[in-house]
Amino acid sequence: MPVYCITGANRGIGLEFVRQLAQSSDNTIIAATRSLSSDLDDLKAVASPSTHTVECDTSNLQSIHSFVKDTSRILGDKKIDFLLNNAGVNLGSWQNSLALGPDELHALLAVNVIGPAKTVELLLDAGLLSADARILNMSSVLGSLQRSSGPGPRQYAGYSISKAALNMLTVHQSEDLKQHLPGAVVISMHPGWVKTRMGSDAAPLEPSESVEQMLKVLHRVGGEDTGTFCDYSGEAIPW
Repeated sequence: MPVYCITGANRGIGLEFVRQLAQSSDNTIIAATRSLSSDLDDLKAVASPSTHTVECDTSNLQSIHSFVKDTSRILGDKKIDFLLNNAGVNLGSWQNSLALGPDELHALLAVNVIGPAKTVELLLDAGLLSADARILNMSSVLGSLQRSSGPGPRQYAGYSISKAALNMLTVHQSEDLKQHLPGAVVISMHPGWVKTRMGSDAAPLEPSESVEQMLKVLHRVGGEDTGTFCDYSGEAIPW
């Protein structure tokens, strides 16, 4: 029975991951949400008997520590086979590089970069990652330096900066984990422009299509793929 751990699981892409994975009773799911006092009706509606909802505010180190302890208690001798670092924010989207708000940028880096870094670190320290763990860091094509360097106006400066930093984190994690989990694979993935609260109704992709394709990619990646950046269909994206 594979174990999946998903952060930001109560809405959007994270919720769709839970919905699709919960359709198989073989899957144990750790569904992490920023607060257990949030509206979790949608998550409860799609959860399976083997879905466990836990609190994890990825911007708060103490919350991540508590999440790891809760996850250890729930799993017992089991380990996480698939870790989906999905939680993310897009703040100050109107700001460009000449008018970045420090508070917004700090918050973006806390959630989008430091959160995934400490989540992997603390789960590893607790012995909760399987020897062949697959780790997906949810990135964005906006984090591609090459794609962003062409002519034309830039978009979402702070968000783009945080996702470029997340991509670099992926490269470092892919190498650093080898001495602990030689079979582990870490990838950055762009989910596409998806109809979510962050993506808006103007997006062309339904969450179900994006997640279905991402799971196919996640289930087929091998050692040669660690430290790479791709879109939801598996197509490589330049750094």
